Amino acid sequence: MSKFVTGKGRFSFLNWASPKINELSGKEEFSTEFIIPKGDTQTIAGLKAAMKGALDKKWNGKYPANLRNPLRDGDTETKQDGTPLPDQYKGSFFIRCKSNEKPGVIDAEGQPILAANDFVSGDWGRVSVTAYAYSQAGNNGVAFWLNNIQLLEKGDALGSKASAVDDFGVAKTAFQDSNIPF
Repeated sequence: MSKFVTGKGRFSFLNWASPKINELSGKEEFSTEFIIPKGDTQTIAGLKAAMKGALDKKWNGKYPANLRNPLRDGDTETKQDGTPLPDQYKGSFFIRCKSNEKPGVIDAEGQPILAANDFVSGDWGRVSVTAYAYSQAGNNGVAFWLNNIQLLEKGDALGSKASAVDDFGVAKTAFQDSNIPF
């Protein structure tokens, strides 16, 4: 297995605070899609080197055909239904990484983050991942184990739920300004 710490990227489908059930495996997992700008050639090269190290360890240079590549191109990938990925993936690569163990989560100063709402999809940070090669049920490839994550800066939330105030167009001070006796 080959461990690597990325440069700065953006989190999507970030699930670090509590596990969710993986629909395919039925197992509880912590996971994220990590979006890496294509201009970050150092991170891309590091991920490729970690992938190659994992492949060489498992297959010693004699790779099976049709290996699955975990480094996906945000400009050419599509959703399962064939529609394009959202704009935040454009000009980027992305990886999916997961773990059945809760990752360590810290901020830019190394302080632990404990509240789920303090670190959400759309925020920017780094991941520590371990590449591993697999061969299961005729599928061969490389995947990334999620070790730890770091929040570097807040970003515009992705896929977040609108507030009730925004949905109903209610002024936030409506009750404060009224003459209602409670």
